[in-house]
Amino acid sequence: MEDAYARSVSEVLDFFGVDSTKGLTDFQVSQHARLYGKNVLPEEERTPFWKLVFKQFDDLLVKILIAAALVSFVLALINGETGLTAFLEPSVILLILAANAAVGVITETNAENALEELRAYQADIATVLRNGCFSILPATELVPGDIVEVSVGNKIPADMRMIEMLTGQLRVDQAILTGESSSVEKDLESTIATNAVYQDKTNILFSGTVVVAGRARAVVIGVGANTAMGSIRDSMLRTDDEVTPLKKKLDEFGTFLAKVIAGICVLVWIVNIGHFRDPAHGGFLRGAIHYFKIAVALAVAAIPEGLPAVVTTCLALGTKRMARLNAIVRSLPSVETLGCTTVICSDKTGTLTTNMMSVSKICVFHSMQNGPEVAEFGVSGTTYAPEGFIFDSTGVQLEFPAQLPCLLHIAMCSALCNESLLQYNPDKGNYEKIGESTEVALRVLAEKVGLPGFDSMPSALNMLSKHERASYCNHYWENQFKKVSVLEFSRDRKMMSVLCNHKQMEIMFCKGAPESIISRCTNILCNSDGSTIPMNAALRAELDSRLNSFAGKETLRCLALALKIMPMGQQTLSIDDEKDLTFIGLVGMLDPPREEVRNAMISCMTAGIRVIVVTGDNKSTAESVCRKIGAFDHLVDFIGHSYTAAEFEELPGMQQTVALQRMALLTRVEPSHKRMLVEALQNQNEVVAMTGDGVNDAPALKKADIGIAMGSGTAVAKSASDMVLADDNFATIVAAVAEGRAIYNNTKQFIRYMISSNIGEVVCIFVAAVLGIPDTLAPVQLLWVNLVTDGLPATAIGFNKQDSDVMKAKPRKVSEAVVTGWLFFRYLVIGAYVGLATVAGFIWWFVYSETGPKLPYSELMNFDTCPTRETAYPCSIFEDRHPSTVSMTVLVVVEMFNALNNLSENQSLLVIPPWSNLWLVASIIITMLLHMLILYIPPLSTLFSVTPLSWNEWTVILYLSFPVIIIDEVLKFFSRNSHGIRFNFRFRRFEALPKKELRDK
Repeated sequence: MEDAYARSVSEVLDFFGVDSTKGLTDFQVSQHARLYGKNVLPEEERTPFWKLVFKQFDDLLVKILIAAALVSFVLALINGETGLTAFLEPSVILLILAANAAVGVITETNAENALEELRAYQADIATVLRNGCFSILPATELVPGDIVEVSVGNKIPADMRMIEMLTGQLRVDQAILTGESSSVEKDLESTIATNAVYQDKTNILFSGTVVVAGRARAVVIGVGANTAMGSIRDSMLRTDDEVTPLKKKLDEFGTFLAKVIAGICVLVWIVNIGHFRDPAHGGFLRGAIHYFKIAVALAVAAIPEGLPAVVTTCLALGTKRMARLNAIVRSLPSVETLGCTTVICSDKTGTLTTNMMSVSKICVFHSMQNGPEVAEFGVSGTTYAPEGFIFDSTGVQLEFPAQLPCLLHIAMCSALCNESLLQYNPDKGNYEKIGESTEVALRVLAEKVGLPGFDSMPSALNMLSKHERASYCNHYWENQFKKVSVLEFSRDRKMMSVLCNHKQMEIMFCKGAPESIISRCTNILCNSDGSTIPMNAALRAELDSRLNSFAGKETLRCLALALKIMPMGQQTLSIDDEKDLTFIGLVGMLDPPREEVRNAMISCMTAGIRVIVVTGDNKSTAESVCRKIGAFDHLVDFIGHSYTAAEFEELPGMQQTVALQRMALLTRVEPSHKRMLVEALQNQNEVVAMTGDGVNDAPALKKADIGIAMGSGTAVAKSASDMVLADDNFATIVAAVAEGRAIYNNTKQFIRYMISSNIGEVVCIFVAAVLGIPDTLAPVQLLWVNLVTDGLPATAIGFNKQDSDVMKAKPRKVSEAVVTGWLFFRYLVIGAYVGLATVAGFIWWFVYSETGPKLPYSELMNFDTCPTRETAYPCSIFEDRHPSTVSMTVLVVVEMFNALNNLSENQSLLVIPPWSNLWLVASIIITMLLHMLILYIPPLSTLFSVTPLSWNEWTVILYLSFPVIIIDEVLKFFSRNSHGIRFNFRFRRFEALPKKELRDK
């Protein structure tokens, strides 16, 4: 029944055919169970394991690698090759791809746990009226039409419509659903609001929320998936995970690279068609196969096989650093997404605020000697911990607050006129409430005021254990004053009274809405000497003025406290007793902003990141909190920057677009609004981070580019998020964003390093094929260079230090390519040199080396005709392992120098020296040691077709390798000094696609 909130009690009961005094019959229960289903959230069908595995191979570069591995395998069989060398290349490629797939499958399996966590918010049992009798049944057996009784502490087992109030009021904490900072009072009246949101449905009890005060009966109107909790589940199911900006750019670059590779491979094959019939190959077909093998080797050389592994490793290193900052990353790619976040949609309750109601102001009458003199006190402390101080109006801390009469009686009244509990949870290491948050705030105030009569009281209280300290002062007053009778809060009176006995004296303490209490007061307690004076018009006017200041300007939730001496021996209270009261004081409380939030939000603005506060609270309360944070001081007022969800939805399309660009605050929201906000911002090409802690936040957390959950939040929110803030500190987001930006910069550096190295390998093979000289590198040597030589330094580049101004730059655009035109030109220049140096080393050994044959260059170009003509040298010289060893070593050493180039994209090595990243230095040393190992250890040198080198050969290798540093220093100089350099290659045309199209791909 979707509109039960708008129907009367009798209409709802008639709809389900149920008698509120007898409940459903057994026949009706079975009938309704068949009609409406079970009260459980159905399990969603999980993606089959085999589909997850195949999904990991759905990538163009991966497909090319698999094809290259299979072709290598088939060609080895055709050529009759056997042993380890024949199948080493395809085996290693497939092993790498299998490892990458395993990581992907594990990540995706973890992501599916979010839906299961929702089950934790379903109640286990319910008190149900059936066949005229109440019984306790499993909540899963509830059906629509069941009459259920709920009381303090109960978790609501299903969506229900209130039908009967058994106490003066019923209050429910529905923060996990709506994000409201205070509990909500429920009633029986139907709601007439159009487009009613959860907050408007005051006669509906929502599944998973908790009763904090009162007792009532309600009829079940929705079970399982047809509840508010069920709609959150459906919303999470409809939400697809967003592809991260880096993944998009890598995919686009990979597609471009694949096309280039395919073109070059075909070109190399076509260029060498004339050589297919060379006698050395033994026929046209074998010649075609030989050059096809070269084309495959070219593909293997061009594709950076280690790139996915290195990207993953770099992101993992970032997550370790972020964990030290209390930001726990659940999804590796989200680390990089942080770097280009443009908007943070922050939940107010529990994220910007503590979600712990605290008394912050106290107002009492000081004396009447010089006219009405009011005293105001400030209270520090923003949590439920009994830690904080009382300050006078000048900001001076009171050493013994309990020595002041009004503060002493406020503490008494707060402790006694109270039905909540405050306790310490040693497992969580924090103080927890049971009951109404406003009442707990009064309990904490009583602890901060302390007890009278002991000069050492503050220090004595601090010596108690946390468990004893939680309610020590409250327990003291409860022992001193025995409760005799309680007059519960009611909506018409808007107050609560308790009768206490103390040393044969009866005292009634009252608390309630200021207008209700003050109108019943005839006297006022003075704070100067403890005397009582009559209330008059001047005093009432002064009180009204302070109340307007507290409730209006400062938007504090205000309660007034009063007392009355009762006749001795009185044992009961009635409404008639609540008159002729003595006013004690006024307390103002709020859900306080976190102290560190202001600086964090200012840092966000400096970094070009907009913050939108999103909350279920009303507009005025949220605007007040935003002002208190201080981060919105740049706004003259909130006109045009603050909207309720209903106001925003009613705006025409164009006005919504403009409002989104200026919005700083969105109030009175429910879960669907948060998801709508994220989608609307994403459609404007914003990269959205959404913070939250409640079940209500889960769909939006999942939809956002990066979902950030609070460590103290619900399991559902954590499971739907990409990152969890262990300390619930908004400021941690700023540190995480800086880390995300640094990681992206480092990612660009090692992509630049790997691609430029691979371009070098392609140039090497291509030039060798065009010149018609022997193969400079064997496929197994290329694989060694790609995996071992490239992998270690590329990973170490991930340890490059964060730039000092990383948070002063604006967020990079999502459309910004990982590889820009100018950067790709630099890749080509460096890559071309790497390739030419490698070929030069090969030719040098044949033509100039003292240990080589010193052939004329023309002989080298005609090596394939050697068996068919007379030569002054044996043809076996072209099978010597020295030249390929020299070219392979040149390739390794030049790439080590190129790794040093990548300490910074544009800064010179003179500014950022090699020792600024000792991990990179260590990786270069280890890589060179590994290379020495395969050169000088016989079994390995045979496997990789290499041979030991002489000192003369090493000298030439260094001469050929070092110039790569000089070339890159020149290119860096142009980058630093020529901002206008743009090289717009055709492959950048895809950058013009709007973000939405990219997302829909």
